[in-house]
Amino acid sequence: MRVFIRGVAAIFAAALLALVPGLPAYAHDGPVTLDVAGDGAGGVTVRAIYTKDKHPVETGVRLVLNATGESGRTVGPIQLNPSAEGQGFYTSGPVLTPGSWDVAVTSPAPHPGKALVKVEAKVAQQMPPAPAADRDASSTLTGRFGWLWWLAGAVVVILALGAIAQSRARSRQ
Repeated sequence: MRVFIRGVAAIFAAALLALVPGLPAYAHDGPVTLDVAGDGAGGVTVRAIYTKDKHPVETGVRLVLNATGESGRTVGPIQLNPSAEGQGFYTSGPVLTPGSWDVAVTSPAPHPGKALVKVEAKVAQQMPPAPAADRDASSTLTGRFGWLWWLAGAVVVILALGAIAQSRARSRQ
């Protein structure tokens, strides 16, 4: 009888644990909080979290960017796409020219949210070109020892031809 009760209790506990990971998903509803910032160049990044439970938005929320710059320049409306950086992150790509911008990002119902920030867009920095010495194939490890691959290949071919010749000689005897 004790074995039966323990078995029923184990099944009940396993069923309860199987339901627990699904519980937080029900709390993900309602308005979102939008953290908006410049990306260091001409783009905008947004982190979207649910206002109630502070979890990142797991499914795509429609975010729209509008920006007004110096001298009345405007950008938008632009729909932001989820970023590969993680759940709840959205990026615009390079949409702002250098200068100061007032950026508004909004999210419509069923997940309403709005953020207004000032962003300083800058020219994207480029990696400096590598010096000519670094680009020279003979200065790299592969370039300096590339001849070893040719030598190893030649040795393998010679050994294979020798093995074929030896096997033919044995088969004739």
